[in-house]
Amino acid sequence: MQRGKHLTLRTRREPLTHLMSVFGVTGRTAHYGMSGLGKPQPGETVVVSAAAGATGSIAGQIARLKGARVVGVAGGPTKCKRLVDEFGFDTAIDYKNQNLFRALKEECPNGIDLYFDNVGGSTLEAVLFRMNLNGRIICCGAVSQYDTGSPDPGPRGVPGLLVTKRLTMRGFIFGDDAELMANTEPDLVEWVDNGSIRVAEDIVEGLENAPAGLIGLLAGDNFGKRMVRVS
Repeated sequence: MQRGKHLTLRTRREPLTHLMSVFGVTGRTAHYGMSGLGKPQPGETVVVSAAAGATGSIAGQIARLKGARVVGVAGGPTKCKRLVDEFGFDTAIDYKNQNLFRALKEECPNGIDLYFDNVGGSTLEAVLFRMNLNGRIICCGAVSQYDTGSPDPGPRGVPGLLVTKRLTMRGFIFGDDAELMANTEPDLVEWVDNGSIRVAEDIVEGLENAPAGLIGLLAGDNFGKRMVRVS
């Protein structure tokens, strides 16, 4: 019987957890969506939601590498401080303790050129009103709707602001484009090895703690890629 035909042999790298985080689906999704689809340009203003998460933290750093001004949106002052002090974001907005509409106006006085959306809902709505003419929105996820039986209604401004601001909004799934996908891991390996990108991992010890780890992930307790070490 043929075994393992759907598996991919990976090059061993240390720490092994990097194969699940920055070199895994989340890190490669960040590269695929931000660099391959969003294409941030020098001097542009880029906003990333769930910026302290596994995908958002990498996506924001990639935008910074491309010369953009990067604004992260995260929950809590500790996460926001780490994004700026450790991960090179230009500034960060605490959506739990700040009025998001007002904060975006203050932190993005020249508007937003590119938005990397991981959450949807009210955050997407607030960003829509600050987008510049011909701005781009890359939809990666909708975490605000994952753990609720009554998700918020769709954001105001759709399709009105899409039309008047001539916005492009694109959703994607990692792997849609084989050519773009092929470029992700070599770039990420280079950036991690030369220190251009920092990796955030949040490891829960013990399989018995996996349920609590998942609940905490959906509640936004993690910083970076949450994983469970079972051995």
